[in-house]
Amino acid sequence: MTPEESTTPDLVELVRQGFFSTGGRDFDGWMSLFAADAVWDTSQAGVGTFEGAAAIRSFAEDWAAAYDEWEAEWEEVQDLGNRVVFGVNRQDARLAGSKSKVRERYGLTLTFNAAGLIVRLDANQDIDAARAAAERLAEERADA
Repeated sequence: MTPEESTTPDLVELVRQGFFSTGGRDFDGWMSLFAADAVWDTSQAGVGTFEGAAAIRSFAEDWAAAYDEWEAEWEEVQDLGNRVVFGVNRQDARLAGSKSKVRERYGLTLTFNAAGLIVRLDANQDIDAARAAAERLAEERADA
């Protein structure tokens, strides 16, 4: 590696390629993106808050098990600076044992540590509110 090359991971690429990249079923690979003490907050969507990698993994496995088919696609991902990434993620799924389809969109704010691991994920179905919160967080981290 030359001195001009950055050792900082490209957080946008990390999110696009690693997060939900396998339809949410490669839990080992997916969880490798999270710090051991990470927090996943989906309280704005009425789901709850999960603290620690084990709790996050359990939540993710339970979520995926509710569906026979599940796909997630990033509509937008942007690095807001200060290790804060905002994305809009659309999920299309079919409930287990049903013909019913579900489509949901979330604004996700992902906060990373210096090692490039997710330390916090906040999900909100109100995309505009999620974007505003992510922008505020990036500004607050710049001032810290």
